[in-house]
Amino acid sequence: MPYISEISSSKPSDLGNATAGKVYDILDQLGIPYECVTNDVVETMEECRELDEKLGVQIRKSLFLCDRKKTRFFLVVLPDDKSIKTKELGRKIGVSNPSFAPAEYMEKCLGALPGSASAMGLVNDEGNEVELVIDREVADAEYFGCNAGINTTHLKMKTSDLLERFLPEIHHRPEILEI
Repeated sequence: MPYISEISSSKPSDLGNATAGKVYDILDQLGIPYECVTNDVVETMEECRELDEKLGVQIRKSLFLCDRKKTRFFLVVLPDDKSIKTKELGRKIGVSNPSFAPAEYMEKCLGALPGSASAMGLVNDEGNEVELVIDREVADAEYFGCNAGINTTHLKMKTSDLLERFLPEIHHRPEILEI
């Protein structure tokens, strides 16, 4: 059982990396309400179940993918219990045979290590190299749960705030698809 702090509605004091700091600063600057916890490292969706219970929201699964030439990158956000067929997804996003992007590209584009990919990591994608793809079920949910750019702090916010305020602020527009 991992350690999980009490829920807070303000930026944690110990963030663990610069990405989380940027995320919380932008949320605060925009006046976007959120609830957050700090926690022991979690690296799998199974380990996130206790976070789901604590925050009252499903932590979303984020997959960092690329094309064969490693010239197009995609962050695919979906419910934690949903799997994808890469060939099918490839048809929908216009890429044949997308695959997991190498860790060095994830770190370069999202400022994240494997196990920490999150829509919040897009604060580091200033060149808009990453295409954000969000599953329709996630986009239609009232709340959105994810890590803040490192897998030791997780947050809950309204999905509408993510889509209509946070992502436009960091110059990212999601493609919402039935995955």
